Amino acid sequence: MKTIDCRNMACPAPVVTTKKALEESGAEKLELLVDAGAARENVTRFLQNRGYQVAETELEQGFALRIDTTAAAPPRTQAAHKSGETVILLTSDRLGDGPEELGKLLMKNFVITLLELPDLPSRMIFLNTAVHLTTEGSEVVEPLQKLANMGVEVLSCGLCLDFFHKKEKLKVGSVTNMYNSAEALMAAGSVIKL
Repeated sequence: MKTIDCRNMACPAPVVTTKKALEESGAEKLELLVDAGAARENVTRFLQNRGYQVAETELEQGFALRIDTTAAAPPRTQAAHKSGETVILLTSDRLGDGPEELGKLLMKNFVITLLELPDLPSRMIFLNTAVHLTTEGSEVVEPLQKLANMGVEVLSCGLCLDFFHKKEKLKVGSVTNMYNSAEALMAAGSVIKL
């Protein structure tokens, strides 16, 4: 049995580490060590949604989740069939309406998590304060560059960059205008607005 220690990892690392362990696992059984709370719930839900039975044991520090990687049932939920390109429209440098620090952490985790998904958007359009994510000083420039290298078109609003005096500080992707942004949104098979 292979054991993977996911304790003391910030979200989304426990789920991402679990996903990678499953992909690389040649062993019949896998044990994941996770913290109590969100990490335990998120990893368990991730495994169950993929058809795995999870046996859980409480430890002094966290939980041990044991799964048989050869005995996965068909996933309970299937992804909907998609047609056309997917465009992600970002209009803020944070996710949600709560505290600024939490919103920025959630946005960072969202962008990093995109790297682990099998289906990527075709474009990411950054408007308003979201252009701060593509410019110098942003914590997500590196993951956004990786997404761009994987074929995701990263587009930042030129008017917004000018407004925030950031055009010369653009670090990833290219500058776009409202016409091109509107055209991309109207032609998309699906638009996800953050």
